[in-house]
Amino acid sequence: MSYAEQMFSLTDEIAIVTGGAGVLPSAMATTMLRAGARVALWGRGTNHPVQEAVEKLVRETGVSADRMTAVTVDTADEQAVEAAFDQTVSDFGMPTILVNGVGGNSGKGDFVDIDVTAFEQVVSLNLLAGLVIPLKACARRWMDAGQDASVINLASMTSYKGLSGVWAYNAAKSAVLNLTEGAAKEFAPHGIRVNGIAPGFFLGYQNRALLVADDQTGELTARGQAIIDRTPFGRFGKMEDIEGATLFLASRRAAGFVTGVTIPVDGGYLVDNI
Repeated sequence: MSYAEQMFSLTDEIAIVTGGAGVLPSAMATTMLRAGARVALWGRGTNHPVQEAVEKLVRETGVSADRMTAVTVDTADEQAVEAAFDQTVSDFGMPTILVNGVGGNSGKGDFVDIDVTAFEQVVSLNLLAGLVIPLKACARRWMDAGQDASVINLASMTSYKGLSGVWAYNAAKSAVLNLTEGAAKEFAPHGIRVNGIAPGFFLGYQNRALLVADDQTGELTARGQAIIDRTPFGRFGKMEDIEGATLFLASRRAAGFVTGVTIPVDGGYLVDNI
């Protein structure tokens, strides 16, 4: 193997990717597959069936189908997550990587018009289902087994700067950043690294209508144009832009002494100024 292959190979690693049918989690799964890992896609399968996502990735990457498995699970349900972990162990063995990719938002509005029930649902999706419950289950199993591991949480630009109108999403994603740091300290003595990636603005299933007015012409909405105007690279993220940070954080050799960091992959959005 070349030096680069030794540094970034994920051969023998077993990755869980929650929200696996989503655009960014799917791209991260693709990266790890191409680096040699076996990958278990976890997802509810409500809007985007996780088995279909697995079949799509097998076709696109050309990897052997026996290097992927689909696990239908609601990561907001602790018992279901325990069962999903057991299924993954049965399919592949002890997982060594967890990508917490569950998340999303529902609408936007003024603070004084917050629907408390909807707010709670968004926070639960992004913080409990999207981090706390999967990490709690995996970390306990890893510690019991003496297994070192890597966790990659999906933060957001809203982890750093609150965006207008998406109050619950702002709150949840700022908490993801905070808990990434706290969990990193707690689990470091057990050889479990906890890091994050904060994607800038990538077009996914949920935000496309909010940012793009016309898919054929590429015309942006006012919000989409405002984002591009504040992104020094002058474009939305491409799926391949997430690959390097994923591979780095997942690799025990490249990032074996790295924990508690969240890497912005944002085209300079966070450093924009006048």
